Amino acid sequence: MSADKLFTPITIGKTTLANRMVMAPLTRSRASQPGDVPTEMNAIYYAQRASAGLIISEATNITNQGKGYSLTPGIYTDAQEAGWKNVVAAVHAKGGKMALQLWHVGRISNRALQENGVAPVAPSAIQAVKSTSFVILPDGTPTRAPCDAPRALETAELPGIVADYVAAAERAMRAGFDFVEIHAANGYLLQQFMATGSNKRSDQYGGNMENRARLVLEVVEAVVAKVGADKVGIRLSPNFVAHDIIDDEAEAMAMYLAAEFSRIGVAYLHIAEPDWAGGQPLSDTFRADLRQQFKGVLMTCGGYNAETAEARLASGTVDAIAFGRPFIANADLVARYQQGAALNTPDQATFYGGAEAGYTDYPTLVA
Repeated sequence: MSADKLFTPITIGKTTLANRMVMAPLTRSRASQPGDVPTEMNAIYYAQRASAGLIISEATNITNQGKGYSLTPGIYTDAQEAGWKNVVAAVHAKGGKMALQLWHVGRISNRALQENGVAPVAPSAIQAVKSTSFVILPDGTPTRAPCDAPRALETAELPGIVADYVAAAERAMRAGFDFVEIHAANGYLLQQFMATGSNKRSDQYGGNMENRARLVLEVVEAVVAKVGADKVGIRLSPNFVAHDIIDDEAEAMAMYLAAEFSRIGVAYLHIAEPDWAGGQPLSDTFRADLRQQFKGVLMTCGGYNAETAEARLASGTVDAIAFGRPFIANADLVARYQQGAALNTPDQATFYGGAEAGYTDYPTLVA
């Protein structure tokens, strides 16, 4: 087995990455207020991690309706676009590449986060009773709050949802991102449409698997038409069970979509493995079948370290590995893995919200 495939270049679409180590999307809840705007502190944080082959941004709201967590950034206003432009410029100045993850949470929200206190939206009016949103109380106290009961989106509203993704992707390209990643994972809106337990619609977006996949495919095709297939990735999480997701056809859906994404020409498919949330682990058979169905760059994310990542790459079932929490405390994770150096331990108390502490101040190998 090669000991260094993780550190070899790879080309995604028309963009060559320096290595196969991807920084996974990590919500850190540090956008400036009001307006959910990325700041200079965010630019420093991402630039510190530019040695990753690709940085995938924290999940970024495509509209206020799509917001489920306070202090998370958006990409639907001029100020947000300008903030992200500064972030991307900082990453590019260090030689890095960056994707913006496009996010609509659907029912994983609270009325306190919605404009005029309206109900969140979802494919069907089914509340995520075991899930929480993140809100700031009127006195400034951050807290977890129950997800409010959603209303079902009308069929006539769905072209507007697609248009919101397209507009966000267009802004991302203007801001200078190398890719956009459509977030169709982790129990948020697009996965809510895909899953049998959260989609009980009787129109052309509900019922059989092809209908439940319709919205995500419309989003992908519309974004590709606007920015080009070589600039588009997508994240799926087959067998994901958090956020009250129940899906009797999760693996079959992933296979169907993988084939459709190949047809469309999507640059990469990013799989969030289900184990961390208590889902059924992906089998070797599933991994091999997915590799056959998707012809673009396939990456996976799920608690890997240098050794297990190298083994997964050697299996031939994926082309790149995304790392999440290790990048929080180790901006120089690539160098640490290359040198076999010890890792800093992340401070979980500073994961969400705050300022530089636990964000930009972890020590590096070279001060």
